[in-house]
Amino acid sequence: MASITKRGNTWQYTVSYMEDGKYKPIRKGGFRTKKEASVAAALVEANIAQGIIGIKKDIAFAQYFLEWYQTYKNDVGTITLKSYQATYNKLLSHFKDAPLQKVTKRDYQNFLNALGETSAKDTNRKLNGYIRTCLKEAIDEGLLRNDFTRNVTVTGSSGKKSSEKFLDYTSSQLLLQDLHNNIDQGIENIMLILALSTGLRYGELIGLCINDLDFKNNRIKVHRQWKYKEGGGFGPLKTEKSERTISIDKLTMKALKKHLITVKNDPANVYNLVFFEPSSDISVVTNDRLNDTLRSILKRLSIKPLITAHGLRHTHSSILLYKGISILYVSERLGHSNIDITTSTYAHVLKELRERDSEQTSNIFEQLLVV
Repeated sequence: MASITKRGNTWQYTVSYMEDGKYKPIRKGGFRTKKEASVAAALVEANIAQGIIGIKKDIAFAQYFLEWYQTYKNDVGTITLKSYQATYNKLLSHFKDAPLQKVTKRDYQNFLNALGETSAKDTNRKLNGYIRTCLKEAIDEGLLRNDFTRNVTVTGSSGKKSSEKFLDYTSSQLLLQDLHNNIDQGIENIMLILALSTGLRYGELIGLCINDLDFKNNRIKVHRQWKYKEGGGFGPLKTEKSERTISIDKLTMKALKKHLITVKNDPANVYNLVFFEPSSDISVVTNDRLNDTLRSILKRLSIKPLITAHGLRHTHSSILLYKGISILYVSERLGHSNIDITTSTYAHVLKELRERDSEQTSNIFEQLLVV
């Protein structure tokens, strides 16, 4: 039976429960009336009866998130880990030491609205996903009863349109031909050729070693990446599914073989990197330098939009899908952790294909009637 007592101008409840053969109290005060304290105590008693111990000691929202990802997300890549750290910093800046248990749905929505004024919607959607996963754990631990992130509205700038992230087929053809015609102009050109023809992420591209190239079967093995944000050294791929072997066209492999002549005998290339650059602080061509080279070429060829090197990954995938390659194979080739990521990322291309396939399907059955 709960004990309800008055402390000054407010009321407090005390509920006892058995743990390890001993009675332990749960106390909470600050209620304006005796009835409010009694109702709250009844809820705690009901939870105890169901095997759910009352809400534990308050913990700061930001602090709980920090402890959660350090405990459960210690096997993620460095870049992803930095995303969790950035999320923690934003929570700490906004909520400071506010207890997790005191955050309301309106408080959290105001937090998202504030982020929406300065950040892209996709960035905020990812952040909200991290926090939602964290709160599920808090509920399982008995720290929370309700998920205050449920049905919130994620806001933010739209960022680039899908069409601004990749090149169309004609522009891709013009770019690739120009890169091959000027392959001796610098290491960046062969890197851009490989990025366009494989869809590799930048970290995967610069993490390639000479023994990862299979010239007999025209394939490359992707099994690690170069930690360019940490100053160099090998690190794990983004996900387990990212480890893969990719088939390459013969002309690209021929260009790679020619390129290796200049790097394989360099005594400074102790890691046998394919795209070793002795003048770089990270031993390879930087992402900024690669982006600058690509945009310079696109401007010279009057190609728009002026995409980044990562946009070549989207271009590669879009070309494959448009040419009828199965989305399952494209997903595997990109190293996505599941096909849902591929489907959502390239929804714009799939919509175009759906319209084309609809027309072709109608034509197929019309042709069946032709004698």
